[in-house]
Amino acid sequence: MADGDAVSAATEGGGPAAPAGHWAPGSHILWRYRENGGPGFHIARPVTVVRDDADVLAVWMAPGTRCVKPVLADGTPVHLEPLASRYTRPRAIQYDHWFGTGVLKLARPGEPWSVWLFWEPGWSFKNWYVNLEEPLTRWEGGVDSEDHFLDITVQPDRSWQWRDEDEFAQAQRDGLVDGALAARVRAAGRAAVAVIGEWGPPFSDGWEDWRPDPGWAVPSLPGDWDRTPARVSS
Repeated sequence: MADGDAVSAATEGGGPAAPAGHWAPGSHILWRYRENGGPGFHIARPVTVVRDDADVLAVWMAPGTRCVKPVLADGTPVHLEPLASRYTRPRAIQYDHWFGTGVLKLARPGEPWSVWLFWEPGWSFKNWYVNLEEPLTRWEGGVDSEDHFLDITVQPDRSWQWRDEDEFAQAQRDGLVDGALAARVRAAGRAAVAVIGEWGPPFSDGWEDWRPDPGWAVPSLPGDWDRTPARVSS
């Protein structure tokens, strides 16, 4: 999609449709996550396309981006709720702004994870974060996935460690992850670890030295951020 305002264009013609090609650098799209065990979306982040081709979708989430995140029904941040009831208490969504130095997100077509890059203030590279998830589903306004709880952090010295194993186990106990999915997630994690061990793409591609175009505007969150795509493609 060559139009730099892909999110707005997605509302035309009676509903969003699958893109015919790739988004041009500088396009604004949505990166969303479906609610685990639910029908709708509970995370939506407007991002700017850095690169989109047959090898990778790279997007930049700028500091201060207005986004949607899940909270408990009373407004309590999810991470403050004890693990035993974290996934069973009623939830709501909250509008907020992304804090910190921004995040570069990379996703290779068909892979059940995305790789996020974090920096300290002053562009000192901090780490990679492997978010295990459903392979991205593309639609005209952006990409959708579902988070799989288990993650991996990778340090600049190439050392790595599992993250959120306790949440992954609790999600299984609460019925959000069944046995078949748990096995698939673990297999995806092992595959990601193999890529890390080989130092394959995207870790070997030098993205830690990338910088955003200073002329880019921070994309806005559209009012219909939770709309359901009419057609999708992988």
